[in-house]
Amino acid sequence: METTIQIPVQSEGETATVFANNYLNKLTGEKIERECRRQLESGCKKLVVNFSETEIVNSIGVSILLGVIDAASDAGADVVFSDVNSDTIQLFEMLGLTNHVTLN
Repeated sequence: METTIQIPVQSEGETATVFANNYLNKLTGEKIERECRRQLESGCKKLVVNFSETEIVNSIGVSILLGVIDAASDAGADVVFSDVNSDTIQLFEMLGLTNHVTLN
């Protein structure tokens, strides 16, 4: 039995907010990446990934986020990570993700 994971999205003008869920791993990360790419293809110029529900990001989740950052860069869009907990901020800083995104 496969669990269906919904990735909520709010779109307003050229800004799209994609809501990550509590555990960013391969399964949820791929769904987030697909949704981010869909938003970029539809003209989004500011991509916000909201981590308010996220407790854990694993290594595969980080690599998927790097793919999202690359796709946004190719599309000329800015990436914002919002509502990130302090442990995840430390992880992102250590791995250099914060050099490519804005934390909000």
